[in-house]
Amino acid sequence: MASQQIDEKHPDTVNHAVDNQGALGDPKDLTANAVAQGQALSGYENLTVWETIWKFKMCSLLCFLAAVSAATEGYQISLMGNIVANPGFARQFGTKIGANGEKVLASSVLSTWTSVGSAFQMLGQLSIAFVSNRFGRKIAMLFFWTTLLMSVIVEARSRNWKIFLISKVLGGYGVGCLQATVPLYISEIAPTGARGALIMVYMFWWVSGQFFAPVALQVMSKTDPDNWLTPIYTQFGQVGLMLIIYIILPESPAWYVGRGQIDQAKKSLRFMYKGVKDFDFEHHIHLLVINIEHERAAASAEKGVKWYAIFQGRDRLRTLIATWPLLTQQFIGLGVFFTYGTYFFQQAGIEDPFRVTCITTGINIAATMVIIYLADVTGRRLIACYGTTLCMLCNIGVGILGVVPKGKVSDNLLVVFAVFWNVGLIGNGASAYAYLSETSSQRLRTYTAGFANGMVVPSGIVLGVLQPYMINANQWNWGLKTTWFFTGIGMPFTIAMWFLLPETKGRTTAELDELFERKIKPWRFHKTTTLTESLIELKNDHPSVVMVEDVTSQGKSV
Repeated sequence: MASQQIDEKHPDTVNHAVDNQGALGDPKDLTANAVAQGQALSGYENLTVWETIWKFKMCSLLCFLAAVSAATEGYQISLMGNIVANPGFARQFGTKIGANGEKVLASSVLSTWTSVGSAFQMLGQLSIAFVSNRFGRKIAMLFFWTTLLMSVIVEARSRNWKIFLISKVLGGYGVGCLQATVPLYISEIAPTGARGALIMVYMFWWVSGQFFAPVALQVMSKTDPDNWLTPIYTQFGQVGLMLIIYIILPESPAWYVGRGQIDQAKKSLRFMYKGVKDFDFEHHIHLLVINIEHERAAASAEKGVKWYAIFQGRDRLRTLIATWPLLTQQFIGLGVFFTYGTYFFQQAGIEDPFRVTCITTGINIAATMVIIYLADVTGRRLIACYGTTLCMLCNIGVGILGVVPKGKVSDNLLVVFAVFWNVGLIGNGASAYAYLSETSSQRLRTYTAGFANGMVVPSGIVLGVLQPYMINANQWNWGLKTTWFFTGIGMPFTIAMWFLLPETKGRTTAELDELFERKIKPWRFHKTTTLTESLIELKNDHPSVVMVEDVTSQGKSV
């Protein structure tokens, strides 16, 4: 039975789980064991992903709206990476004269913009955790929204590269704050049964933003090639939409419970689960309370109650897992195919680089929709690992094209490899946001997310400086051979993912706490039975058994 499965798989590590078969026959003992580990049944464990979304329509809609923020992030990053190929932008901010006598953007300027923006992005990722923990997720959102608005204003007013650099400072900081706040917020309010899909909606909007940036530039290239300001102005519409959404969103109930503000937590829950028949708010609060109390007790025993506990004990591994997928992106060619996508295709001699970028990003949107569906079906682990492996194979393919004679066939193959590389990265990126939000403990979630995001930036800064030189035909002129570089440095990270990433599909925060405390190998998470699963098995075998006796109202929660 369930308790035997736990003991057989990990007899040396299960010192707090069910110890014998007799315990499984005693609901009181099993329930007490589970509650002591911060776990209890919600009553909705058997719902499918889409049943969960339909059951909790308001909560799912709020997650969907929160994810819209990612469109602004994706749009801004893609716009800044691709607008450098706009002739008018190059003439406005160029500091060198090219072979044709026209002004061109110096690689040193591009590198400065990228590295400074990345540095302040890192600062935002690391610092917003303290704002979010002290004042709440909602205040943190309004804080970085103000920063993003200021960055767009400065972009629109800039007429030389040094002033434009200020917009990179503000934009980088705002984007960093956003990245460390919104996925975390979604993971805290999303129903467990659909959490993966709802977190990955963030990636859908991010890719959508990536798509519309080159579309805007493509339209300008056909109607007004020198017009670079209109695409900049379009960001104001997105920033305005973000404000409306952030005003609507409720504060995270988990944050309220962590601060001891139970009445406010109930108020948020009533808004989020409005219209759900027989929803038991008291029981849901109970689930949050016992999980947070268990984490605090465990942290106190390990003297890990400060922010730097993310580097201690099992939390150190959780921090590494949260960091790994995002970090891997940098080393498998993110800057080449995403940040400087159009510029890369332009330098590679593609006749219409904007069109290729539009094709790849359009396919990315379709791929994201498939991945959202698979998130709570196949799980995060396979999506992340197979996606990253696909990127590596495409890097090799593009690298081979770089050493064979150029022609129409090689150009077409480049587009094919670029499409599949982008699909692979969507798998990695969508899963990365899930791991960023799910693998950390509740008490350290903001600090882990901030640190994981922030640690990606130093590599991004270094590669951001180097990539323009690699791509630029007037500098190192590596062209397509650039991907050999990323094949070499990315392969170890790709292999490590298969051993490092656990499966988090369908696991509550309390269950993940249990698996990490038991020191289960990450690649064995999906094969290991938790106390919650033991409770479900017992409940299915004995439907009349009352599972949680210390909760006065035995209704359902989520």
